[in-house]
Amino acid sequence: MDKEQLAKMVADKINAALNNSEHPKKFFITENGRGVVDGGDLYNAVLRDVLGVVSVALVDIFQELSNVASAPKSAEKPARTSARK
Repeated sequence: MDKEQLAKMVADKINAALNNSEHPKKFFITENGRGVVDGGDLYNAVLRDVLGVVSVALVDIFQELSNVASAPKSAEKPARTSARK
């Protein structure tokens, strides 16, 4: 699986999980740092940014794991068989 296919699969899975979860539709942070559920642009922007970072990280992790799994293994040493008398 190449990186583009992997990125599409990760994006599809994240979108499916996001659609199946409940999260605030509107959220913003006030001047004193408190979060308020109302006015959704900031929440949606933060959510998109976080999911974008997570997507890139997952694709890179899976790509690396795929490369490790497909790397040729070093030749195994033949088993020593000795006949005991």
